[in-house]
Amino acid sequence: MTTDRIAVRPRSVARPLLYGALVLCALLTTLPFIWVISGSLRSLDEIRADPGAWVPKDVTFDNFVRLFETEGFARFIVNSIVIATIMVAGNIVAASAAGYALAKLDFAGRRFAFGLVMAAMMVPLTALFVTRFVITVDLGLTDTLTGIALPGVATPMSVFIMRQYAMSIPDELIEAARIDGAGEFRIFFRIFLPLAGPAVATITIMSFLISWNDFIWPLIAAQSMSTYTLPVGLAATSQAAAHVTDYGLLLAGAIVVMLPVLVLFLFLQRYFVQGIAGTGMR
Repeated sequence: MTTDRIAVRPRSVARPLLYGALVLCALLTTLPFIWVISGSLRSLDEIRADPGAWVPKDVTFDNFVRLFETEGFARFIVNSIVIATIMVAGNIVAASAAGYALAKLDFAGRRFAFGLVMAAMMVPLTALFVTRFVITVDLGLTDTLTGIALPGVATPMSVFIMRQYAMSIPDELIEAARIDGAGEFRIFFRIFLPLAGPAVATITIMSFLISWNDFIWPLIAAQSMSTYTLPVGLAATSQAAAHVTDYGLLLAGAIVVMLPVLVLFLFLQRYFVQGIAGTGMR
């Protein structure tokens, strides 16, 4: 009896401690978002007077009004949507096809090809900017939305996730389709992709997030405001005067940038968790 009480007591204490730690981590994570929301509802003078305040004295939506009235703002949103669509579609098709081939097709050099994918994941993206820019210039795609989106249409991380998830799909299912006379393209589109829904959701969120929040590469590849994405356009238009940043406008823009990512994640979070879990099955 005494032993049972001793065994139960640590569990009863550990669970509240665990939940308390999780709540604390959640609060620390959300504090910057709370400050951004608070700052977007304050005037520029109030932000300058007390930058660290958490609660606005006078709530105003003037920052959002000025943001949507900013010249070129609609163009920035359209550019970001077009680039994100190209990158998401490219990762779904190209990365899924590469992952399927690396997992389910037997060809010479398959292990070597997968090793190259793993090696590419270890290379920092900043180390590739010069090479990316030279190739973009040679292709004549500078200052175009295609040139901004093309380097990210099949990221090594997306290929890795699809390959790992494809390894969890039984080979017997693929072989049965081949015996029935289905070709590889039909197997890929009619059997593999529907089964790989969680992995597709995962790379959709990741590629959209990378595209939507990317700043450095669009800043390098875009040569005019007509091809600026939302983050680059906000940085360019938030200068109230020389060397003075309109922080109210910038924080309101940050809210607009965050909303699509949050909405997408809320719709796909269940599949995102399944996709991440599925990559570790083999």
